[in-house]
Amino acid sequence: MRHIPSRPAFKNDTGETLDAFQRCTNWVSRRSLIGLGASLAAASALPRAWAQPGSDTTPAWPSKPLQLIVPWPAGGQTDLTLRILCEDTEPLLGQPIVVINKPGAAGTLVAPALKAAEPDGHTIGQVPITVYRHALMNHVPWDPVTDLAPIVQVSGVSFGLLVPASSPWKSATELIDWAIKHPGELILGSTGIGTTAHLAMEDILLQHNVSYVHVPYKGTADQMLAIAGAQIMAGVNSTGFAPWVDRGQLRLLATFNAARNPRWPDAPTMRELGYPQAVYTSPWGLAAPVGTPPAVIQKLHDVFHKAMYSELHTSALAKYDQSLDYLNTRDYRQAVLATVEREKKLLARMNLLAKPA
Repeated sequence: MRHIPSRPAFKNDTGETLDAFQRCTNWVSRRSLIGLGASLAAASALPRAWAQPGSDTTPAWPSKPLQLIVPWPAGGQTDLTLRILCEDTEPLLGQPIVVINKPGAAGTLVAPALKAAEPDGHTIGQVPITVYRHALMNHVPWDPVTDLAPIVQVSGVSFGLLVPASSPWKSATELIDWAIKHPGELILGSTGIGTTAHLAMEDILLQHNVSYVHVPYKGTADQMLAIAGAQIMAGVNSTGFAPWVDRGQLRLLATFNAARNPRWPDAPTMRELGYPQAVYTSPWGLAAPVGTPPAVIQKLHDVFHKAMYSELHTSALAKYDQSLDYLNTRDYRQAVLATVEREKKLLARMNLLAKPA
């Protein structure tokens, strides 16, 4: 497999995202003013069960506002849905939740920030699965497996295999069959080397020993323009492809979900097409610093679990084609460990695993 350098990222300067964020922030501010009194009242009325076991001098938890580290810019899809989730969680928690945005380094800055935080339950973070992958591909001074304590898995996104509307391929099977018969000729783009989009298709093509040309892109719009203009033959991306498919500029051949996406019910899953392990949704959840008391982890799980099923939150996820992929603390930890082991083997086959120091 050979790589072609990415083209410069396409800059969307319409202001649509900023406007959406401003609307959300204004709406959140109004809800915060209304709900702050109720939150403070709830905090003063919290039962003793919220206190840590031990002497009566042990302070109740939570004893102050929580900080939620979000490793993405303010106004993005994940940031907006998390702010809504926090709004619905605050009354259950009895304390405000302050969102701290730490964008950069491909969403991995949450890991060192949590490692450095006090493990008292007042600092938590949104952790994408790519944090664990990054630690496999690079030498970093933190280990998400040993430094982070999973709380609850919340959501994931849909990834799809796309071709230009003019492409002769009408199904993923046709594309794969052609690639098998024409080694090295398939030109396929993703959102970058080692991203979920890259690994999702690489996993399938490696099963057939297919060689192809991989073109990494820095931005979704840049990649979508390249596919729509037939500069590349196919591509894999998350649901940033939605408007392009809706306008008829791209054809969605298949998704990498466990079940069909209700927005595109005619698109089969890769699992249906005979690839049972090809479920890639880039799931994410909430985590705390390792060493956070188990009772606090349990309470954090309980309040966020209840809030994530609110109508406002589920509607916000659906707006951005994200699914509610709840896993409790134990199952979330097991899912993370299983993903780390699977991706460690795949990255080794792709020569992307970090070399021993």
